[in-house]
Amino acid sequence: MEQTTYNLFMFMAVLFFPLLLLIKLRKRAGNINNGVRLPPSPTQLPVIGSLHHLAGNPFVHRALADLARELDTPLMYLKLGEVPVVVATSPNAAHEIMRTHDVTFATRPWSSTMKILMADGYGLGFAPYGDHWRQLRKISVLELLSARRVQSFRHVREEEAARLVAAVAATPAGEPANLSELVAETIADSTVRALIGDRFGRREEFLKTIEEESKLTSGFNLADLFPSSWLVSLLSDTARRSHAMHQKSMELMEHAIKQHEEARATMAASGKMTEEGDLVDVLLRIQKEGGLNVPLTNGTIKALIFTRVTEEDLGEMKYLKLVIKETLRLHPAAPLLIPRESRESCKVLGYDVPKGTWVLVNAWAIGRDPKYWEDAEEFKPDRFEPGAVDYKGMNFEYIPFGAGRRICPGILFAQANMELVLASLLYHFDWKVEGGLEPTKLDMSEQMALTIKRKMTFACIPLFVCRRSNPCPSS
Repeated sequence: MEQTTYNLFMFMAVLFFPLLLLIKLRKRAGNINNGVRLPPSPTQLPVIGSLHHLAGNPFVHRALADLARELDTPLMYLKLGEVPVVVATSPNAAHEIMRTHDVTFATRPWSSTMKILMADGYGLGFAPYGDHWRQLRKISVLELLSARRVQSFRHVREEEAARLVAAVAATPAGEPANLSELVAETIADSTVRALIGDRFGRREEFLKTIEEESKLTSGFNLADLFPSSWLVSLLSDTARRSHAMHQKSMELMEHAIKQHEEARATMAASGKMTEEGDLVDVLLRIQKEGGLNVPLTNGTIKALIFTRVTEEDLGEMKYLKLVIKETLRLHPAAPLLIPRESRESCKVLGYDVPKGTWVLVNAWAIGRDPKYWEDAEEFKPDRFEPGAVDYKGMNFEYIPFGAGRRICPGILFAQANMELVLASLLYHFDWKVEGGLEPTKLDMSEQMALTIKRKMTFACIPLFVCRRSNPCPSS
């Protein structure tokens, strides 16, 4: 629907403004407007600005990387509809934004879509910079995602990994296993069990809602790019979808909290209550005790729960760590990270970035920059062998989790599930690509949203491996 709307809008712009198009076509490189020296920019058109440069490529991070390469600039200025946007495509530019001027760029754009989706409270990822965000981060870092807390849920990860292995082993001989579906279910179950102490009874709805919200929060909906246009609001269905997703997510979280309370009541009645508790117990305890500068409301608790689904932790297998690092270099989950916004005007690499400008850091392009990575397009886990480069926000040529104040606080939680799931699948099984294809011939096309994933379902044929601790079934 959004693509159809976009094409219609482009047609109307060309139809009604042909003279302006001819007059105002221009290419600006390091251009100066009213004494403001903006970063280099591609050609802009009236009304739509730079949007035509993105029209032919559904993968915005790739299109932006191509534009930056054509302009030969690490910092680029675009006008996406009505929204001024600066794109960083080099480690130096990323360092300036996420380290040198970290406080200036520490907030998030508050688009019309976000206002709808976060109406009852926003989670840590999208919260505007300020006291409320500081409190959410304090709760997340000290209470929810600390090393001790992550370790306390080790048994949950191990049990869910065992269930995954059993599900794969149950695949009929010679038939492919749908790894996309099985792994998604495993991560969801492992994460939700850490949150509410049990698997979520409405898991499928939960996963679908997460996926739809990821699409809506990408920042590239027409309603967000043309916030003052009644015509775009009329043609776009973003507001309707956002309201529907907001209601759905709140309903699911109400259900999750109710499921949690019922389970705790049952445990208390049977005398099996544990002192540690799950993450919802922690949030409810903090809410009850108070002491925060900003109140922890039920809406905020729901928002914190809802943003935890994509976070994981790292284990002990050395080469597996290198494989995960290289995978994140080539395929960061959020290729443009989460958009930032300049709270004040400032200079980046000698260019002016006005207050209110959206800022995108193209982690995908930076991770493939041949100036910093030898054989940048090749999958070579050994490149991380020395251990000098890590994803904790200190090496700006490698920032799959971001950096600075807005770095993902759930890196530890994320790494644990990621490694355990991958290790379990590789230890217990050998794999054969369906149809006899060479692995290098697999279709790795992406599906674009705030986070990206493989467009096609990933299915492989598991071959059970006999090991001392993994004996073959008796014939």
